[in-house]
Amino acid sequence: MVFSSVLFLVYFLPAFLLLYWGVPVRFKNLVALVASLLFYAWGGLSFLGLFLGSVVVNFFLIRFMDAATERRKKRLFLLISILLNVSMLFYFKYANFFLENASAVGGYLGGPALTWEQVALPIGISFFTFEKLTYTIDVYRGVNKPLRSFWDFLLYIMLFPKMIAGPIVRFHEIAGQLTDRQAFDTVDEKLAGFFRFALGLAKKVLIANVLGEQADAIFKLAPATLATPLAWLGALAYTFQIYFDFSGYSDMAIGLGRMMGFQFPENFNNPYVARSITEFWQRWHITLGRWMRDYLYIPLGGNRVRPSRLYLNLATVFILSGFWHGAAWNFVAWGAYHGLFLVLDRLFLLRLYRRLGVLSIVPTFAVTVAGWVLFRAESLGGALAYVRVLLGASGAAGLPYFSHEFWFTLGLAAVVCFAAAVPRAERWQIGVLAKNQFTLPQATTLAVSLAALLLLSLSYIVGSSFNPFIYFRF
Repeated sequence: MVFSSVLFLVYFLPAFLLLYWGVPVRFKNLVALVASLLFYAWGGLSFLGLFLGSVVVNFFLIRFMDAATERRKKRLFLLISILLNVSMLFYFKYANFFLENASAVGGYLGGPALTWEQVALPIGISFFTFEKLTYTIDVYRGVNKPLRSFWDFLLYIMLFPKMIAGPIVRFHEIAGQLTDRQAFDTVDEKLAGFFRFALGLAKKVLIANVLGEQADAIFKLAPATLATPLAWLGALAYTFQIYFDFSGYSDMAIGLGRMMGFQFPENFNNPYVARSITEFWQRWHITLGRWMRDYLYIPLGGNRVRPSRLYLNLATVFILSGFWHGAAWNFVAWGAYHGLFLVLDRLFLLRLYRRLGVLSIVPTFAVTVAGWVLFRAESLGGALAYVRVLLGASGAAGLPYFSHEFWFTLGLAAVVCFAAAVPRAERWQIGVLAKNQFTLPQATTLAVSLAALLLLSLSYIVGSSFNPFIYFRF
């Protein structure tokens, strides 16, 4: 079940909200937990028992760790918990990748090809793993005490708004809200959450899906048959698709959380107006960037090391970030590509971009677009062939016909993405998204407008067979 489906929008969500808002405060966690388990079971029933078992083991490991008086024992429980979670992620997400590559190497050396049963990828395992690791490490560091109730811990891990597409919510960010969120359980917060959800749904359905359909068609073509203008059009379409898809899902998750009384962290902040790749990663998938910084980059030494080690740390973190996104060489290459530009920023690009001022958005955006080709392609070889076409290595010419709807949506996406380059526009946008108090006329107008937007999105979903869920790759 995904947020942009008829099943979720027409049946699951209204039934859940009516029940959740109608029960006394002491039953709200129970309703949220049962709904989260049903939500996950709908698409991943075969893995539900495994995940529940891992949550039980983690809960008691962390309780034992917190109760231990010797530092050696605390570190032992920490290590066991980390190994358990990373091993699960490694097996389900990367076993096929390593076996395929081992088989390829063996075949190259003349050995027989390996045969094995393909390992299915459970939905949301990357997000589950990061949040279990966050809980473990936060408790070990003394940032928070462990939750007393197993059911509250299970709710933190399984809470359905953030379950399958983020944002990555660290334990300390909502620790207090798991047991008491009455401060945010207001009519204005619910309306603000509804606004955020409807906005995210529209971004996903009315923009990302329209652009994604054409991007898919272009990327399916053999690079040798592509004209350079068409290749750039496909790359741009995917660049805007992935932003409106990712940020749309984050908006929906944040909106659902606010309707339930949770305050989830922001995950995107107009990344395509970044003036360097360093700034891009401060604006793109913010919760992932912070996780990588706090749990990988800083433990490796952060900025407190000599320059050569710092550059190695940056490259290592972003290669791992790419590998986290997907078990394929093109994801590793995408992470290394961004790591390279982060190093180049430190060496000289930031000084150059400061001289360019606002114009530095252009080269940064071009670097980002080329990087998305590595991310989108089905293989590293296909990505490199596509990049060669982008650079002009193509004898084909011309563009095929595209609908007016596609061109309008592409233009709208560009305007929305780059409007924040004007500081006043960005401040206005931030103020609108943060607003949580409304007069009666404002509330009435907003509710009617959002209901219309929701109906428009729903009608598009019903009328179109193209509604991809790109997080299955992660």
